[in-house]
Amino acid sequence: MLSIEKRENEAMEFLEQCYLELSKSHQELEQRKTEVKKELRETGIYQHTYEELCHGAKMAWRNSNKCIGRLFWDSMTVRDARNIETTEGIQKEILTHIDFATNHGKIRPTITIFPTYLEVEKQIKIINHQFFRYAGYETEYGIIGDPATIELTKYCQSLGWEGQMGQFDLLPIVIQIGNENPVWFTIPEDLILEVEIEHPDCLEFNDLQLKWYAVPLISDMILDIGGITYSAAPFNGWYMGTEIAARNFADPFRYNMLKKVAELFNLNQNKESTLWRDEALVELNKAVLYSYKKSGVSMVDHHTAAKQFKNFEEREKKENRELTGDWSWLIPPISPASTHVFHQQYNNKIVKPNYFRRT
Repeated sequence: MLSIEKRENEAMEFLEQCYLELSKSHQELEQRKTEVKKELRETGIYQHTYEELCHGAKMAWRNSNKCIGRLFWDSMTVRDARNIETTEGIQKEILTHIDFATNHGKIRPTITIFPTYLEVEKQIKIINHQFFRYAGYETEYGIIGDPATIELTKYCQSLGWEGQMGQFDLLPIVIQIGNENPVWFTIPEDLILEVEIEHPDCLEFNDLQLKWYAVPLISDMILDIGGITYSAAPFNGWYMGTEIAARNFADPFRYNMLKKVAELFNLNQNKESTLWRDEALVELNKAVLYSYKKSGVSMVDHHTAAKQFKNFEEREKKENRELTGDWSWLIPPISPASTHVFHQQYNNKIVKPNYFRRT
């Protein structure tokens, strides 16, 4: 936990940058700094105005070193849920967020920010990594579903949830307020948008019976704005195709589909030099991009995303802001050398406001 002095320093730094970017007057800035200092010294915390909260959340996206989609940082819809304090209210806001962000496939970047508290016993936690995530079951015949969620699946089952033992069972959302018992709920079917994965040229691809959800909605990160941390601030953008095709479907510790795809396309797997893995990866990516486009669901390919990131770099330079980035995350997992990102160097310095993994 930050000391009052440290929190005040971060608050003043944030206000100066925020008010500069919002073209506020010097008088407005000084008045606000005085108010915040007073509130901090009296209560140990201060409340952001909606304008500060909104711009701060967008700045946090802009400062997210691992994200290649930051060109659109200023387009995010910021939902202020700081008055919501009950599990029922949180559940309602989560479902509203899902509905708004999904938008029948025309994904809208969105964040919902729940209240912050100094007291641990009042802090809100969303246990899931993402609102949408498929269950992973350990069985005597091997793992069914997503191996990445085995522990979360067991936890949900311990709370009373029962899955169908399928490859793509959506897990419930689990929320907890302080030391209260965790509460789980399932997402209503009418709010769930999933994409059946098919290949544009291979009808047999349908036999794999792959699908994925439309919206990557991160729910376990802490939002840090000006010395104030929001323990529950779920947010989403839209998918880049490689996230699903080259990672979720292809990683050996996830759905591990490369060999099956290679068999469908009769690729020679006798030796690595045939590059069958590379061919299978490309076919998987073709299928995912094709399927999302056919279903009318927002998605970007990795080449377009890299070009968008170059535009972001140029805009940041024009605004005289230092560009930060984590190269290992910014390069796409397939054909990285064909993008400009691969040939660049980035400073992986952490700048606030920002999002941080909950520890």
